[in-house]
Order: sequence, then structure tokens, then C-alpha cells
Amino acid sequence: MVRKGKKESATPTKDTFDPLAIEGKTPATVVLLLSSPEEDILIKACETIHAFADRGDENKLSLLGLGALKPLCQLITHSNKLVRRFAFMALGVMSTHSEVKNALKNLNIIPSIIEKLSPHEETVVHEFGTLCLASLSVDFVSKAVIFSNNGLPPVIQLLSSPDPDVVKNSLEIIFNQIQDYPSRSAIHELGGIPHLLAQLKSEFPVIQQLALKILQNITIDKDTRVTFREEQGFEKLIDVLKNKDLQDLHAASLHVVVNCLNDSECFQLIHKGGGLAQLMEFILSPTLPEIQANAVKCVARVAQSSENCNILHKQNVEKILVELLSVNDDRVKGATSQAVSAMSTNLASKEVLRELGAISALVELLSSETSSVKRDASRALYDLTQNNLHNVMAVYEAGGHEPLVRLLTEECPETVANSAATLSNMAGQEDIRYSILSQNALPALVEPLKSKDSHVQISTALCVATLACDTASRTEFKNAGGLPPLVNLLDSKYKDVQKMGSLAVKACACDGPCAVEMCVLGALEKLQKINQSESQKTVFSEMAMMSLLNSNLPVKYSLMGFLSPTDHVKDGFYDAGKAVAGQRVLSLEEHYCQPVNRQRAIIVINTAKHSAEETVVCTEEKQHHLSGTDIHSVKRETPRLGRKKEEEKPKDKDLPCAVSQSPPQRHSKMLNDPALEALVQEAKETVLLLDEAMTQYSILARMVSKAMGGEVDRKKMHTFEWTLHISELKFELQSNVVPIGMIKQGTYYHRALLFKCLADCIGLSCSLVRGEYNRGWNEVLVLNGQTQRYVVDLMHNPGSLLKVNTPAAEQYQNI
Repeated sequence: MVRKGKKESATPTKDTFDPLAIEGKTPATVVLLLSSPEEDILIKACETIHAFADRGDENKLSLLGLGALKPLCQLITHSNKLVRRFAFMALGVMSTHSEVKNALKNLNIIPSIIEKLSPHEETVVHEFGTLCLASLSVDFVSKAVIFSNNGLPPVIQLLSSPDPDVVKNSLEIIFNQIQDYPSRSAIHELGGIPHLLAQLKSEFPVIQQLALKILQNITIDKDTRVTFREEQGFEKLIDVLKNKDLQDLHAASLHVVVNCLNDSECFQLIHKGGGLAQLMEFILSPTLPEIQANAVKCVARVAQSSENCNILHKQNVEKILVELLSVNDDRVKGATSQAVSAMSTNLASKEVLRELGAISALVELLSSETSSVKRDASRALYDLTQNNLHNVMAVYEAGGHEPLVRLLTEECPETVANSAATLSNMAGQEDIRYSILSQNALPALVEPLKSKDSHVQISTALCVATLACDTASRTEFKNAGGLPPLVNLLDSKYKDVQKMGSLAVKACACDGPCAVEMCVLGALEKLQKINQSESQKTVFSEMAMMSLLNSNLPVKYSLMGFLSPTDHVKDGFYDAGKAVAGQRVLSLEEHYCQPVNRQRAIIVINTAKHSAEETVVCTEEKQHHLSGTDIHSVKRETPRLGRKKEEEKPKDKDLPCAVSQSPPQRHSKMLNDPALEALVQEAKETVLLLDEAMTQYSILARMVSKAMGGEVDRKKMHTFEWTLHISELKFELQSNVVPIGMIKQGTYYHRALLFKCLADCIGLSCSLVRGEYNRGWNEVLVLNGQTQRYVVDLMHNPGSLLKVNTPAAEQYQNI
């Protein structure tokens, strides 16, 4: 490199040197020259650095290490035009290296670059200045600095530059900037739309593609679409689409068209101008699959509006869509399925699509190897079958229920949700439901219930609710382990998930074993919590709770203190007393497995005959697994497995159960209740023979009173030692659970329960009400000229029927 002194005069004087020739053979030397006060040296140094950096990334990195960046940043504002030019050239080339770019962020160079993008600067400065900003604008912080320093206006103006490099760099800056919303909405306000549309006619494909990518992003904004429409943007895109020489631009152009068609107003104007017909013609013309797929997406976008759907329907778009479903390209198939979904909001289109064979084509797509195709096809079938029995039958006749069940195991959450929702639409028809169940649909729904995706949870729970309509299906779902994840849905923070979970719980709770297990899993407590919240409570949650209670009468009576005439007490029913708030009601098996305590006895109903060999086995592990199951569902051990051999039995006759130390184990005999059996038989032989209801209830009341100690004078209740009698029974049985027939001295609530049990056994109607302080009573309805409610006296004047709301009845109820 040659160094020259300043040319002040043609004749040297004694105060100046003659020009000196200085060679700069190393980058370090040239970098040092960037600090020279002489302009000629600065020009040559910057020019040399530009040439050196342009040779590769290693050279750029080397210059960074030598400290070239800081002086170059200062030189771009130099007063000498040539110094500025070559400094910009060097800086622009270096900025394309990632480490140089990171270093530039710390030098606050952006305001200086923006300042030099003014119209009076030369084109070379514009080119390398925009190149530098294009590199920096990839970074989030740099984007914010460019925007806050009003960098967009000069960049937009540079789109009209005659230099293609300046235009390309400016487009890259704009594209990077519009990734942030403030910049995106500012483009049309700054008059950028006409400049961008003008670039569609550029002779450089890269510029055209960049312009289209920017338009695709900014036309998401409604105000931008208005400006785009006013500038005849759609017409210019149609011109591009018509030009077969511009096929490389068709896919991107259609992306912009999709956004433009999002507004009903915009679509109406396009339709009136003949744009829709041109678009339909373009869809049908042979072209690249990607372009055709994007064209179909335009239809899907247009069909989001019901008004637009009517227009498309009149254009016979359904026929085009059905043809495209058979195109041998997954992108086209997926896009067409999306368009079918959108058109399904139109009732007429639903019918036409079925008649043209869309449903059978979509069912075939469910077996595609491409995940996105299965996702879109399953969604289309859901929309087509929504509230449309004919389409449901068409899916069934095409065998669609089989692949839909298989898709429940897909990894894609949307596919699973769509499939479950479609099956729910179909399961309303009994024959179809049984066919779906035969494909093991309920076990297949267990894993989706565990999904973290709320849409999957909602659709799956709804599917469970529609399929679990009989005992066999509910049992299958229970045995497949479906109840725990179902109950967990009640804890969801999403109200719709809770609602559908409640609906499925209601369906499953129609069976006693399912209801009992869900209660053990905490479903009742969860539903109580939901129903206590005004914002969470729904009709479904209230119905689910009542369904659980109606199928688990012991829990219902414990919680609500009331059983209606339609709540029939059966074997396995037990009265555990009033439930403590927030505490789960234990199952009968759990009560059997507890050691004898001083708490209130658990009164059990058991009219069935059991073998003397039958026992309930309670180990710690078995108690954990069996807690909450129905008494009759407990596995009864054979003598060989469930009882000790005779020589191993304890000799203490007072203890009917043995307690081993390792591991702890209790055996409690499921005792027969012959006294209760005898009472039931007596009631059938005597009470049922009577004609009048009043007499029937009176005779049954006396029978109950006699069985439990007879009439007790109100004033001598303190001498009626029923508590001691119950304690003796507990000690005799070595159990907190006492069969009701063994009770010979019973108070109000014992007698009321026995009356309810016998009445239910012989078909008489009565309710059971729990009162305070060991009170309990029965209410009956008697038609004697007019319907009248009575409280049955079982204690003080057995057989008397006391009219409800009279002093006598209130005294008996101790109100």
C-alpha cells in the first residue's frame, strides 16, 4: 500500500515533507492506518480492509481481533465522501459474520447507519449500510433499536432505489423487522404497500420472493389488508398467478391471497370483480402440488364465513374438492380436507359432499401414512357428522369407525381429539355404538384420558360418556383402568374439561361398582368442591354428583341424610352415620378391616345367605386395593386359602378373628343374618296380604318395633340401654360392623333403617330421613281421598302414622 501526504501545494516548502510511499504488508499495519489523520491513507486503508474481508470469514474474524471494527464505525460518519464509502463497504462485508455482528451490537452503530440512508448519500453507502442493518436486524434487540430510531421510513424509501442490491437488503431488513408487531402494523402507515407491490415486477426472483414473504406477514393485519385492497393488490397477485413463467412465485402469492380472503368484505369485492372465478380456474389447472395445495387453502380460508360458504356453494366448489381428495399428493389432500371442514358449516354443502363421495374418500385417508393427512381427514369427518345422521350412517357404511378407533392411539393430539369427537357423533346410534364398542374403543380411550392436551381430554371424556351406556361397557372401561384418569379430569383448571369429565362420570356412575370405585378415588369430594364454586359449577357436575350418590346409597345417606322412596336399600347397604365435612366415607370393606373402636357401630343390611366358609380377608395391601369396592364384588376366599387349619385356630373363643403379627391380617366372617331373613319372610306373608296402605304401614311398624325392643315410653328413654346392647354386639363380633337383624334393642335410627329395608323388600314406598341426636324416621305417602304424608312412629306408639308438620310428628322428629 502507498501512503501519500496531503497535497497542499505544487511546490514543497520547508514546513512540509514530500509524499512518502509506505507499504502495508500485514492486516495489523493496515488496521493501524485507520487512525491516520490523512484522508488518502484512510481511503486506501478502508479499501484494503474491504478487499481483505471480502475474501472469507477467517479474514473477517481476523480483522475483528485486530480491532478494526471500532475505527470503521467512526469512519462511516467521516466528512470525506470516499472515506465514508469505503468504510461502509468494509463494515458491511464484515457484518455478515456472526461474531462481528455480535460485536457491532455493543457499539451503538445503528443510529449512525440510519442517518446515512438519506437520499443525498451515494448508492454504495446505501448498499452496504442496508447490508449491515440486514445482518443486525436478525437480533431482537437490534430490531427494537432500528424501530425506535425511525429506521423503517428511510428503508422503505430505498425500495425505489435503482440498485437491486439496495432493494434486496432493504427487503431483508423489513422482513426481519415485521416479525415484531409494532413494525408489522407500521408498514402500511409508512406507505410501504405500493413499494412492495412494485417489486412483484422485479426481474430478480429473490426480490420478488422477499416482497411476497413480507406481504404474507403484514396482510394478517386488517388495516393492512384494507390498504392492500385499495392498491389493487389482489389484482396484481392474480396477474402473477396467471403468468406461467412465474410459477416459482405462485405458492407465495397464494399465501398472500389466503390472508386477503379472510375478510368477508374483501372477499365480496374480489368475487364481484371476477377474482373468485379466476381462483377456481387456477385451482383446477394442472400445476405444482404445493401451488395447488395453497390454492385450496384459499377456499378453506374463504369458507370461514357462512356468507362466503353460500357463494362457494353456488360455484359448485364441493365438486372440485371431492376431485382433489384423490390427487396423489399429501399436501393437496390435507388442504382439501381442511376446505371440506370449512364448507361443512353449510348444511347444503354437507349433503352435496356426501352425495359426491367425500366421506368414503376421507375414510380412506384415515389410513394414510402421513400424520397431517390423518389429522385433517379426521377433522373433516367430525365436521361432516356433526348433527347430521345421514353423514354418520355414511361414515359407518364406509367402515370409518374402525380406523377412527385405531387413531385413538396416535401421537398427534389433534388426530386423537378429532377421532374421539367423531366417534361421539356416531355413537348416538345404537347399532353403530355396539360396532364401535366391538373394536375395543373404551379401553383405547384410557390413555387419551391421561393426555395433557385439554382438547384431547374434552373429546375423549365426551366419547366415554356416549359409549358407556350399559353395564357391560362400563365394566369394560372400569376393568381397563379408565376410572382413575377420568376422575382426575375433575381437577382440571379448564371448565370445559371439568364439564365433560363430569358428564362421563355421570354415565359411568350408573353402575354401583363404578360409582363406589370413583368415590374411593375422590370423585365425590372433587364434585362437591366444584359445586360449591359458582364459577365452576355446571349442570353436568350436579348431575354427576347425584348419579354417584344414587348408585352408592350408603354414601348418599351418609352425606345427605335422606333416601327417597326410589332409593331402594339392598344387600350391602350400611349406615356409617353422618359424614364429617371434607372426610371421605369409608367403604364397607374398610370398616370390616378396622379394629374395634368406641365409635358408632356400622349397621349393615344383608338378606342373602352365605356359606359359613365365606370370609372377607383384610391385609394392608388388600385393603389398599379393595377399599371402596362393592361388598359383593369382594373375592371370597376358599377355606383352603382364607382360613387357618383347625389346629392353627386360636383357642380364645371370645375372638372370632385371628390377628397375626407379620404381616398384620384380620379375618371377619360375613355373618348370615337369619333374623333379618325371617323378618323379610314374615313381612311378605303378613303385610302384603293386607289391602289398605295405612294398615300395611302400621302392621310393618309394629313388626319392626317388636323386633327391636318393643314400645318405649318417651319418659323412660334413659332406661332403654340400647347403647350397651350395641357395644356387646361389637365385642361379640369383634367388629365395628353389626348386621341389623342381630339388634334386639334399637333406637330411632336403627328402627327407621329396618323399616326402610323391609318396605323396600316387599315393595312398599317410603323414605328414610336422618335427624339429630340419633333420631331417624320414615315418611310415607298414603292416598286416602287425598295424598297425605305421614311420619311412622316406631318407638313410642308403634304403628301410629303422624301427619307431617303436626306437633305429634315434630315431637317424634325432635324438631
